[in-house]
Amino acid sequence: MEQSKFQSVEELLEHFNYISQRAKLLYPEHENLMVELLDYSENATYIVENKETKEKSILRVCRPNYHTKEQIQVEIEWILDIAKNSKVEVALPIAGSNGEFVQTVTSEFDNHDYHCTMYTFLEGKEPKPSDEDLLIRDFETLGEVTAHLHKHAKSWERVKDLDRESWNCETILGENPKWGKWENGKGITPERKELFQKVSKVIKKRLERFGKSKDRYGLIHADLRLANLLVHNNQIRVIDFDDCAFGWYLFDIASALSFIEHEPYVPKLVKAWLKGYRKVHPLSNEEEQEIPTFIMLRRLMLISWIGSRDNDLTKQMGVAYTEQTDQLAKNYLEAFSD
Repeated sequence: MEQSKFQSVEELLEHFNYISQRAKLLYPEHENLMVELLDYSENATYIVENKETKEKSILRVCRPNYHTKEQIQVEIEWILDIAKNSKVEVALPIAGSNGEFVQTVTSEFDNHDYHCTMYTFLEGKEPKPSDEDLLIRDFETLGEVTAHLHKHAKSWERVKDLDRESWNCETILGENPKWGKWENGKGITPERKELFQKVSKVIKKRLERFGKSKDRYGLIHADLRLANLLVHNNQIRVIDFDDCAFGWYLFDIASALSFIEHEPYVPKLVKAWLKGYRKVHPLSNEEEQEIPTFIMLRRLMLISWIGSRDNDLTKQMGVAYTEQTDQLAKNYLEAFSD
């Protein structure tokens, strides 16, 4: 997002808050709606509460120029079909007073269109990486949920006509990647740059060989990290389809490991995820063996994201996240270089 008109993150958030107050006017019973910032990451997310009924919902104010209105409508169309034709529990979109799911607020300050969507509030708690045994159990459940998402995407007739972007080597590691270049990440030294360049070359070579056949590449959630999962009654609910796109299905296991790829218990999480996934959908040994490639692809992608964004999470991750990638990169090269 262009931030040239904003001198600080605080000033940017103040503008998002202003947009959220205008957006709530586009929904029924807006005079009773109280809006409070919940999170700021790629977009600004708000908790909305009706002060009379106490009913809660979630408002997402999208950063300008990230997705078109049509692409957001595709996201909502997929969510609605998942809710109707799969076992996956998702937050449902809520229509505005005009009957449309995507509302647009035009800012007179920066002349940008801010697309806004509202969703039902789901009960549940984010899985915690601090509880290894519980996380392993949750990853087995997540494997099942992910397999149901993939089964739905593979069978959905609308897929071939959808306007969504792609997450692939070009859009992640190419010359003009969507989240910026990992070379511009935090803590990139000449030695580290050389190491990660070697990793990038191996990733590209292996994924070219792996291919994009329809059983391996299609519509995916692409951001199943812990923050986008809600555990409720031992089941996992999925939220935030903002980055859904066309990509390799195995990218979803890599995204689930976001920010914890270096933890020693990750092999146990992958094993649990595979067990759950195979309860629902087949996965070949060849595909299983390529999972580390997708984990490294996602890791470099997140280094790019941390380097190009300014929010609480990127500050928390900082240079340490890049430094912790060194051993992962060395292990990957040792195991997968031809």
